[in-house]
Amino acid sequence: MKNRNYKDSVFVDLFAKDISAKENFVSLYNALHETNLDYKTTEVKPVMIEQVLYMKYYNDIAMLIDNKIVVLIEHQSTINENMPFRILEYIARIYEKVVKTKNKFGKKLVKIPLPEFYVFYNGKEDFPLEKTLKLSNAFLIPEQKYSADFANFPLEITVKVVNINIDKGNPILKRCNVLDQYSAFIELVRKSIDSGTDDPFTTAISKAIKEGFLSDYLARKSTEVENMLMTEYDYDTDIAVQREEAYEDGLNKGLQQGAYQEKLETARMLLSFGDAIEKIATITGLSLETLQRLEKDL
Repeated sequence: MKNRNYKDSVFVDLFAKDISAKENFVSLYNALHETNLDYKTTEVKPVMIEQVLYMKYYNDIAMLIDNKIVVLIEHQSTINENMPFRILEYIARIYEKVVKTKNKFGKKLVKIPLPEFYVFYNGKEDFPLEKTLKLSNAFLIPEQKYSADFANFPLEITVKVVNINIDKGNPILKRCNVLDQYSAFIELVRKSIDSGTDDPFTTAISKAIKEGFLSDYLARKSTEVENMLMTEYDYDTDIAVQREEAYEDGLNKGLQQGAYQEKLETARMLLSFGDAIEKIATITGLSLETLQRLEKDL
């Protein structure tokens, strides 16, 4: 993976870093909970931790609301079924950050903020409007342990995946105007890239401003946004290449393993016919030591 210095995505900047981020985030929080909090009177504290989910790439938002709720939002263009496990690691570090160490060893019960986990998906692959991912889906459960009573797992992480693609018309977009405009902007970016224009990000930003999508934000930070988009799409390309390479590597290893098994089966058959192991070694390419072990097993 490339070593990146530019860490923020447009999504993170819009809801966690920009001068309008607090207002935007509270609007998003209200949309998720169908509440009506006032951003001016609501205490919001960023508690993001670097180099956890994506090494040096910032792609998450973690906010402490009125010291009572930790809202963790991950923005993805591909769905990762391992998000509950990754978020488990992340939330543990956040609690280390917001809870004083000395309090953990006291007799008095330490109250900790209630956690909420979301993934906002806007990838190209078809995906439901909403889906729930659970850490328990990944557990290796011994058969003798499995029963109806085991449904209450000792450890659970539940992540709500929300499809924010503009064409899906998720109701949350109607409840949060900023998120709606962001989704529309990303759609313009995709269309601009697909059109093959020389400067797709500049073109998309200009068009978004004209059409009124995040116009104030984009007018203020057009260069920064262009840099962030370049980083994001380069990153997506990096991940896609790594996955393809991992798949090919696994496929090659699988083919090699399959060929080896065929050689073993051939050797077993020849040994059962009474052929000498020296002759079988020449035919199969297997070592004499391997053939001696096979002969012993037979």
